[in-house]
Amino acid sequence: MNDRSRRGGERREPSFERARDDYERDDGYLRLSAEDRPYRGGRNPVAPRQQPRRQQNERGKGRKQRRRRGSFLGRIFYWGVVLGLWAVLGLGGVIAYHAAQLPPIDQLTVPKRPPNIAILAADGTLLANRGETGGRTITIGEVPPYLPKAFVAIEDRRFYEHFGIDPIGLTRAVVNNLTRRGGVQGGSTLTQQLAKNLFLTQERTAARKIQEAILSLWLERTYTKDQILELYLNRVYFGSGAYGVEAAAQRYFNKSARSVSVAEAAMLAGLVQAPSRLAPNRNPEAAEKRAQLVISAMAEQGLISQATAKTALGAPAEVPERVGAGSVNYAADYVMDVLDDFIGAIEGDVTVLTTVDTRLQSSAETILVEALAAQGGKLNASQGAVVSLAPDGAIRALIGGRDYTKSQFNRATAAHRQPGSSFKPFVYLTAIEKGMTPDTIRDDSPVSIKGWEPENFSRSFRGPVTLQTAFAHSLNTVVARLIQEVTPREVVRTAQRLGINSSLQANPSLSLGTSEVTPLEMSAAYASFANGGQSVLPYVIREVKSTSGKVIYARKANNFGPVIQPQTLAMMNSMFHAVMTGGTGSKVSIPGWEVGGKSGTTQDYRDAWFVGFTGRLVTAVWVGNDDNSAMKRVTGSGLPAEIWGKYMKAAHVGQQPVPLPGGLWQSAPKSIFDTGEPVAGVAASPRTQPAASGDRAWTPPPAQEKNFFERLFGG
Repeated sequence: MNDRSRRGGERREPSFERARDDYERDDGYLRLSAEDRPYRGGRNPVAPRQQPRRQQNERGKGRKQRRRRGSFLGRIFYWGVVLGLWAVLGLGGVIAYHAAQLPPIDQLTVPKRPPNIAILAADGTLLANRGETGGRTITIGEVPPYLPKAFVAIEDRRFYEHFGIDPIGLTRAVVNNLTRRGGVQGGSTLTQQLAKNLFLTQERTAARKIQEAILSLWLERTYTKDQILELYLNRVYFGSGAYGVEAAAQRYFNKSARSVSVAEAAMLAGLVQAPSRLAPNRNPEAAEKRAQLVISAMAEQGLISQATAKTALGAPAEVPERVGAGSVNYAADYVMDVLDDFIGAIEGDVTVLTTVDTRLQSSAETILVEALAAQGGKLNASQGAVVSLAPDGAIRALIGGRDYTKSQFNRATAAHRQPGSSFKPFVYLTAIEKGMTPDTIRDDSPVSIKGWEPENFSRSFRGPVTLQTAFAHSLNTVVARLIQEVTPREVVRTAQRLGINSSLQANPSLSLGTSEVTPLEMSAAYASFANGGQSVLPYVIREVKSTSGKVIYARKANNFGPVIQPQTLAMMNSMFHAVMTGGTGSKVSIPGWEVGGKSGTTQDYRDAWFVGFTGRLVTAVWVGNDDNSAMKRVTGSGLPAEIWGKYMKAAHVGQQPVPLPGGLWQSAPKSIFDTGEPVAGVAASPRTQPAASGDRAWTPPPAQEKNFFERLFGG
């Protein structure tokens, strides 16, 4: 009998619905419940007690919630990792892009610092710096140790610890800024600041910051920390046109960075945060407050002792007040004008030793400025210039104007003005070279030359006079006749031979100085009278050296040869001397010295000159207005002569008097009936003979000579 027969012939089909309900899901697998499991072999044991369906449902829900929470956190982690990877890739792409805008790293070099030209006086003291930086390069070993430490303390206290970028410092700066509700600290390291100064612009963009970081890493890999700090000290901007700590020390404290005090070092270090706002010559209170922060930071970090900090805080740095008109800058500008002619292109820092005497430069500036301040207003004289040379042409003082800060135009070298009667010596020199002497007689009377009718300043006439008298009293009619005799073209040649380079018009009025010249030209031309008749080329540069001490240029003694013969020179110096003893320069002669000079005044008092010399010094003074307006009756024997006299007397204090080279010519004694040279337009006595050349017999001084001729001719 089969199974179906024993069960009464009833067939039961399996129910999948029930089986599905009785299955449980456990750890992802389906299994039969205990009561539905088939029993094989014997009695069916009691099935395990079944949990109610409600409890089973609750347990299933808890498991599902746990699975959902785990799945959500997993998804967050997963996508976080994915987004992080993408962010890293994106950042890497941005960095790579901006890095590509830079030169290849293997070709990257620190750009050369613009060269500085340190211009020194004859005694080696600094006159001025020229160049874009305003000061020379200085090594870290030259400065006091506390100077670089001041920059580290206030700008980058972890400088010697980080790798160019300081995450800790950046974080600290951000936190500090947030807690103080303002941007009081920056996160850039000294290396980053240097990278910006060397390679990048000052724009505040993310691209620039990325490039700055890349370049900082390159700097740290290429240079030592001290080298980076030295580069920083020489490149950072300190305001007022000063780049580098040496330029800043000179600009604000009138001293080298090698000599600054702790307080001064702190003030310099504090400047770099905001040079324009914190410049001590503009905002001393803010500069001092910032310097105090630097000193405190140095003490806090152990870079200076507490005692040193206390001393520095008690004696803050002071910016000395600048005195004077800054006239040394006129001399420095002239040095720069001629420097290229001697050394060509400048590749590195150089030192230029000049011929300028600081004592004479300061004296000339003070006297000119004070004279214009005292009298310029009432005389309508606003400007002046002074050029003082040694007889060999070395420039001892050069004042190109009343105040360099207000006008940089160099009137000493670039202003072409009419010299007036100070040009007459070239006419007289030409006449003497043609055979005349100081005793030659010419008529001081009205003259007309093709409609030109020059008059004397006094509007009067003396009649027949010697050339020496006419020269000493600057008689216009006599010199007008002379230029006609010797020809204007010959006078032009004479002036050019002595060093006048400006264009001269060869016409009769040239005798009264109507062609324009510069004070430097006039002083150089007069130098030939003071040095024995030798040609002079004015010079201001003696030597040029590199910072390593290599001599790039050294001036050699030049002998351009004589331009005035000895006997002619003696005659000219005699006439120059007559001006100072009895003529228009008698009030400013220097006691104990043989002095020569000549005044000059142009039409309508637009220009006034006095040019004179001793055996030690040649000086030209000009006074006038830049707009060529008329002054109030200012003559060369007035204000310019006064300035010249004060300066020359001060310049010769303590000097041993020397005679004028070539001596002073003296004519032979004459009878009261001997009139000497024929007078133009007057019949000569048959006995009249010109004085022999080179006669050095006694002659009355000019004042007596004047009385003599007045008695003789009733003048």
